[in-house]
Amino acid sequence: MSDSPSSYGMSRPDVGADGIPAFARERFGLDASVSELGSNQDRNFLLAGADGRRHLLKVDNPVFRAEEIEAQTRGLQHLAVHGVLAPEPVPGVDGAMLQPLDTPAAAYRARLLTFVEGVPLADAVRLGHHDARRLGALGARLDAALADFAHPGLDRHLQWDMRRSRAVIDELLPSVTDTALAERLRRAAETAWERVQAVASGLPVAPIHGDLTPDNVVRTADDRLAVIDFGDLALGWRVAEIAVTASGLLTRADGDAALALSAVQAYAEIVPLTPDEVAALWPLVVLRGCVLVVSGMHQGALDADNDYVQERLAEELGVFETAVSVDIDLAAATIAGLLGHDAAPPPAGPFTPMIDAAAVMIDLAPESPLMAGGVWRDGDGARERLIAAHRSPSGAVALPHGRPDLTRAQPLGDAPPSNVPLGVAVDLPPGTIVRAPCDSEVTEVAPDALVLGFAGTAVRVHGIAPGVSAGRVAAGEALGRTTGRLRVVWSPAAAPQPPEWAAEPWATGWRRLTHDPAALVGLPALPPSPTARAEGERKARVFAAAQEHYYAQPPLMVRGWRSHLIDSTGRPHLDMVNNVSSIGHAHPRLTAAVARQLDTLNTNSRFLYPQIAQLSERLLATIPSGDFDTVLLVNSGTEAVDLALRLAMIATGRRDVVAVREGYHGWTYAADAVSTSAFDNPHALDSRPDWVHIADAPHPLRGVHRGPAAGEAYLRDLRAQLQGLVDAGRPPAAYIAEPVHGNGGGVIPPAGYVAGAYEAVRETGGLAIADEVQVGLGRLGRSFWGFLDQGAVPDIVVTAKALGNAYPVGAVITRREIADALGREGQFFSSAGGAPASCAAALAVLDVLEDEALVDNARVVGDQLRRDLEALAERHPLIGALHGTGLYQGVELVTDREALTPAVWQTAAVCERMRERGVIVQPTSERQNVLKIKPPLTLTSEEASYVVRMLDLTLEEIG
Repeated sequence: MSDSPSSYGMSRPDVGADGIPAFARERFGLDASVSELGSNQDRNFLLAGADGRRHLLKVDNPVFRAEEIEAQTRGLQHLAVHGVLAPEPVPGVDGAMLQPLDTPAAAYRARLLTFVEGVPLADAVRLGHHDARRLGALGARLDAALADFAHPGLDRHLQWDMRRSRAVIDELLPSVTDTALAERLRRAAETAWERVQAVASGLPVAPIHGDLTPDNVVRTADDRLAVIDFGDLALGWRVAEIAVTASGLLTRADGDAALALSAVQAYAEIVPLTPDEVAALWPLVVLRGCVLVVSGMHQGALDADNDYVQERLAEELGVFETAVSVDIDLAAATIAGLLGHDAAPPPAGPFTPMIDAAAVMIDLAPESPLMAGGVWRDGDGARERLIAAHRSPSGAVALPHGRPDLTRAQPLGDAPPSNVPLGVAVDLPPGTIVRAPCDSEVTEVAPDALVLGFAGTAVRVHGIAPGVSAGRVAAGEALGRTTGRLRVVWSPAAAPQPPEWAAEPWATGWRRLTHDPAALVGLPALPPSPTARAEGERKARVFAAAQEHYYAQPPLMVRGWRSHLIDSTGRPHLDMVNNVSSIGHAHPRLTAAVARQLDTLNTNSRFLYPQIAQLSERLLATIPSGDFDTVLLVNSGTEAVDLALRLAMIATGRRDVVAVREGYHGWTYAADAVSTSAFDNPHALDSRPDWVHIADAPHPLRGVHRGPAAGEAYLRDLRAQLQGLVDAGRPPAAYIAEPVHGNGGGVIPPAGYVAGAYEAVRETGGLAIADEVQVGLGRLGRSFWGFLDQGAVPDIVVTAKALGNAYPVGAVITRREIADALGREGQFFSSAGGAPASCAAALAVLDVLEDEALVDNARVVGDQLRRDLEALAERHPLIGALHGTGLYQGVELVTDREALTPAVWQTAAVCERMRERGVIVQPTSERQNVLKIKPPLTLTSEEASYVVRMLDLTLEEIG
C-alpha cells in the first residue's frame, strides 16, 4: 500500500461476477458457479463446483504490492504446518499462485484459496465469555505460530496498523459530519494515544493477523475455529492482536465490555503479556474503535454502493461507545489483576486509629459462617440485623473492604451482582470523633465528607461533620464527628474515584486501584477471598486428569442454599444439575441431624445401634407392594450396584448379566463392567468382559424401534437375547437398568417395557435389578421410585446419591432369600456403610421429603417446566425432543428435527451461556446433546420460570 496517508480508504476492484466462471476455468481449471461475498477493500467470489467442493477467489486491491500478497500466501502455508486451521492457497494451472485478471477498468491480480466451511462467529446475535476465551486462545496460538515467520512483505503501511492509528484518525476525522461525535472521537483518541506512547518503546513488534475478529473466524461443523481473511497480515505491536480481537468482540457483546476481558485472559495464558502491553491494551481498544468509525464513514463516502460498509457502521459505533464506557485506568488494573500481575503495595504505617472505639469486623462474604441458613436472601435487612447483633454500647462494627457481600446478591440474576464494597464501613454512635491517621493534608471539605492526602494517596471520609478546614493536620488530630455510618476509602491520588460498590470482573481492577483502609481505622485486614484460578491450579496439582469437573473455567463454589450454589465472588447460581442434593443445599434439618449424631456416636455397622434399623424400616416402607424385607447399607451408588450384582450372581449361581446400552452404573470393576455409556468410556462397547451382554436401549426417539409398537418390539429382542444365553448354557444372573434412562437425559421407555423386561429375565431364572441412584426418591414426581412409575417391581433396588443429600450413604433393597445368599461366600459389612451419621443423614432426607412435600413439588414444578419447555420448542427448532418427567427432564437439541442430527457444540455453548446467566446446566447422553435438568427438589415455580426465560434468550442467541 502507498506510504501516503491520503490513501487510507479505497474503492474495491471494479470486477463483476459475470466473467469469473470463465476466468476460474481458464486459470485454475475449475468449473464452478459464482456468487460474491462481502469485503471492505477487495472483491471476494465464492466458487461452487459440481463436485461439492468450494473455493474462494480473491481479487486483490491493486494498491497492495505483489510482495504483500506473497507474504499472505507464505503465511498461510506456514500456519498450515503449525496446525492452524485456515484457507490454503491453490496454484493456477501454470503453478503460479497469483494470476492476472485484466478488465476494461484496470489490471488486477487474483488468487484462489480453499474455502473453509463453517459459520462466521459474527453471525451470532451475541457471543458469550466461552466464545471470547476460545477466540482469545486462537489469537495466541496464531501469534505463537507466526513468531518465527519472516517475509519482506510483512513490512506494510496499513490504515489498520495500530502503530499508525492516531495518524489515520486525524486524516479521516473530517469524514465524520456529526460534530459532537467527531469531538468525542478526537478527545478519546488523544487520551488513548498518550497512554500508548508512554509505553510504546517497550511494546514487542511481531507478525500478527491484524484482524482476528468474529467476522474473520468461522466455526466448523465439528466445532473447530478457523481463521479466514489474512489481508491485514503484517508486522505490528504484538498486543495489537488481542486489542483488535477484543474490540471485535464488542460488536457481539450487547454493551458488556467484560466480554473482551475473557479473550485477553485466554490469550495471555498462551502468550504472556508484559506490564507495558497490559497498560497499552485498552487504549488500543479505544483507538481501534475510533479507527473503525472514521474509516467506516470515510469508506462509505468513497463507496456509497457498498452495503457491507454501510451495514457495519452501526456496529463500529457500538465498539467505540462500549470501549470508552470503561475508564482506561480501571481497564488496565482489571486486566493486570486477572492476569495475576503484582499490585503496588500501599504506604506503610504506623497509623493512628481513626476512631477511638473498639471495633469488631464482621465478614459477609459467601464463605463466612454468618451467611449460614440462607440469611443472605433478606438482603439489606440481613446486613442490618447482623450489624445490630454485633453492636455494643461502646464498640463499633466494621464491614471489610474488597470482600464480596453476599447480602447484595440477587438469587435470580443474569449478571454478576454489584457486591464488592470499596472501602471500610464502620457503624458507630453519631458524634464519635474521627482522627487523622497520620500527618496529612486536608485537600477537600464538604458538609458530610472530607479528603486527606498523604504519600501520593487520598483518603475519602464519608459520614463525617468536618471540624477542620483545608490544610495540614497532624496524626491523631480530630477531623470531625460522625453523622452516621462512617465510610473510609483509600486509593492512589491519581486513580479514578471508586464507586461505593463494584461488580466482577471490574471489582478485580478496583481492588488494585484502592487500598484496604482497615489499617487506618485500627483493624486487621481480612485475607483476600479465594479465587477460582488459584484453587483450580491447586486442584490440578493433586488430582488425576481423569477426574471429571464441570466447565473449562469452573467457578469456585463455596456455599449452597436450597436450589442455589454460590461462588467465591458472591454470585448465586441456580443449580439445575445436582440430583445429589435432593432436599436442597445446606438443609438445616440435615445439618442438625448429622451434627447431633456425630456429637453422640459414629461407628461401624458391626455394632448395635438403633439408626441402622430405623433407616432400613423407613426405606422398606417406601415400597407399598411388600415384596421387599431386607436392606444392606453401603457408602455410594457404585458400591450398591457392585453389591447388587454380587447378590444376583451368588443367589442364582450364575455369572452372566444383561445390561442396557448407553447406561452408567459406577466405577468399581463390576459396576463399570455393566456401564455401557460410550461417552463415559469411549471403548465401553468393545471392552466389556465376556459375562456382560448388552441389550438395546429402549429409546423411543433414537432406538432401533420407534412408534406405538416399539415397547413390544424391544421386548421381543430382549427375550430372544435372553433365550440365546440360555441356549448357550449361560443363563443370566441378572438384568440391570435404570427404570427411566437417567444417563440419556430422563428418557422414559415405551409403555410396558420395564415390567416386561423384569418378567422376561425372571422366566430364565435371573433377577431384575433397578438402578434408582439417579431417578429414585421421588424425583420423577409421581411415584417414590422409578420402577413404580413404570408399573413394575424388580428383585433388587439400589439407591444412593440423593439418599444422603451428598452425605455418603447407599442402600441395596431386596428379599431375604437373595440377601442371605451372601452367607455362602462369607460375612459382609461396609465399614462406614450404615454408620450412625450416614443413617441420620438419610433419615433426615426422608423426613424432609415427606414433611415438605417435595415429591409433590417435583410433580407440580416439573409439570410447569414441561409446559414451558414445550412452548419453547414451538419457537426454537434447535429443540428436537423433550424427555423425562417431574424434576428429571432432558432437552434434546438437534440441528435437523427430521434427521435428529445432534447439536453437540450448540449444547455445550448453551451450558456455558446459561452459566453466565446464573444457571448451572450440563450436557448428557451418548451424543452430549441433551440438557439434563435434575435440580434439587426444592426448585420453586419462580426459579423454574427463570430457567426457561434464560434458556429462551440463550437459544435465541445460539440457534
